[in-house]
Amino acid sequence: MSRNIFCTFLRKEAKKQDFQLYPGELGIRIFNEISKEAWLQWVDKQTILINEKKLSMVNPKDCKLIEREMVRFLFKG
Repeated sequence: MSRNIFCTFLRKEAKKQDFQLYPGELGIRIFNEISKEAWLQWVDKQTILINEKKLSMVNPKDCKLIEREMVRFLFKG
């Protein structure tokens, strides 16, 4: 049974994620404020970023860039 949250990205009630998808404090915030639908929009955007900028998920610098873009996309859009 899915529960709803107020998604700060979509600015409406939407289905809550089933579990925390990202570690740490940021992950808790995403879990509590970002819906499944909004997260899927971010995943699409992330894929585009990785491909366009040729980023590597094993490169710490690239991971930090992706995290900054994720915060900007989900919380400051």
